[in-house]
Order: sequence, then C-alpha cells, then structure tokens
Amino acid sequence: MASTKLELFRKRRLRVRNKLKAVNSGKLRLSVHRSNKNISVQLIDDAQGRTLASASTLEKEFGLVGKNNIEAAAVIGRAIAERAKAVGVHEAYFDRGGFLFHGKIKALADAAREAGLKI
Repeated sequence: MASTKLELFRKRRLRVRNKLKAVNSGKLRLSVHRSNKNISVQLIDDAQGRTLASASTLEKEFGLVGKNNIEAAAVIGRAIAERAKAVGVHEAYFDRGGFLFHGKIKALADAAREAGLKI
C-alpha cells in the first residue's frame, strides 16, 4: 500500500503527540505548525481544551507576514514565551507535530527557551 506524503506526515504527527502525552500528562502543550509561508505556535491546555496563548507570523504587530525564515521563527519563539509568562505559564512540553526538529522549528524552540520558557 503506497502512502502519500500527507498520510505519512499525519502518522508521524500522531505518533509524536501520543508519545508526548503519555510522558507529560498534566503539562501544557506548545504546539507548532509550519506552512510554506508562515509559522504559528499555540500554548494549549489539553485538560480544559483551551488555547491559552498563541503567536504567528500572520500577526501584523510583528511585520513578518509571509516571512518563513529562521529569524521569523525566533521572533515567534520569543513572543510565545512572553505571552506564556503573562498568562502565568513557565513550563510546557514541545509538540513539534510531524515536523523534524531542525531549522525553523529548532530556532523557535531555542528562542522560547532563551526567553525563559522551560521546554
């Protein structure tokens, strides 16, 4: 059975998410999504089913619309860390979804760590 790239991505995303949920029950989830043009991140409380904070390159305050590069990912990482602190969150687990942990995803995580969010 030939699997498409999208099916493989979905399997990888679910595999990563289920392993993380098994290990980190009770913690908040920092979920990342990357498209060809933008990157976005959400701080999610799975127990309540709520998003507590989010940041994206689509927000006009950053001036990064359509910029999907490592510098933009670092700006978003710092922004989500600041917004998490404002909500009172200092620790979360990093859900990279089906994306590999390098490049933009790694830059976002490193910037969030440097800004004080424990991942």
